[in-house]
This record gives sequence, C-alpha cells and structure tokens, in this order.
Amino acid sequence: MYEPIRTKSVHSTMAGTPQDFPHRSREEELDIQLAGHLAALLAVTDELRATAPSADLDTAAERLAAQVTRLRGGRTPARASARTTGGKADAATLHERAHALAGRALVVAASRADTAAAILAAERMDAHAAALEPRELASR
Repeated sequence: MYEPIRTKSVHSTMAGTPQDFPHRSREEELDIQLAGHLAALLAVTDELRATAPSADLDTAAERLAAQVTRLRGGRTPARASARTTGGKADAATLHERAHALAGRALVVAASRADTAAAILAAERMDAHAAALEPRELASR
C-alpha cells in the first residue's frame, strides 16, 4: 500500500547549500516593488492623459517611464495610448488613485534610498494633490 518516495522533495531547504534555489537581495526586492508602483502610476498617468491631456502629464509620463526602465534593467514598460484606453474615467478618481500610488512609490524609494525616484514620486503626489484641491474646497 505504501511506496517510498524515490526523489528528493522540492520543498526541502535542508538539501545541500542555500544556493540550491534562487534568492534575491533586499535591494532587488525593493527595486521590483518600486518598479511595480511606478509602472502602476505610469498607467494611471497615461489614463489621465487620455482624459485631460496636458504638457505636465506628458512630461511626468516620460520621467516615470525612464525610471521604470532603469529599475527593470532596460526593459521598457508597457504603455497605453490615448486610443487604447477603455472608457473615460472620472479625472478626480484617477488623481486620487495616482496620489495613492505615488505615496506608495515614495515609501519604497525612501526605504531603498533612491533619491531620483523619491523626488519624482513626491512631485507627482504634490501635482495630484493640487489637482484634487479645488474639488475639496468646493465640497466644504
């Protein structure tokens, strides 16, 4: 009824040296996480550009794409053109989402001491907060 296992378990960490399976350093993990947050911010920025085009958003999108490319070792991020974005979303909702994503990117950039990414994330937070400010004042 019972047949013994003939191969090593893939779950065993005691098999050989720690180099038997891939490891990433903390810095590599933070790079991956930061690239993900910035890529998500880039996607929302592209969506905002389709909703309300502006030179500021164009510049921000290019800077975000450059940072994501740097963090991903030269691989460029996927971009959505204005024609390929789905239904038009509310600009205020997009600014709120972008502000939150920029905040997450800022936290990770600060923890990995990436000054360029931290400055960019802080600038984007300020820009999206400023875009939301008139709406907040009108609702008071």
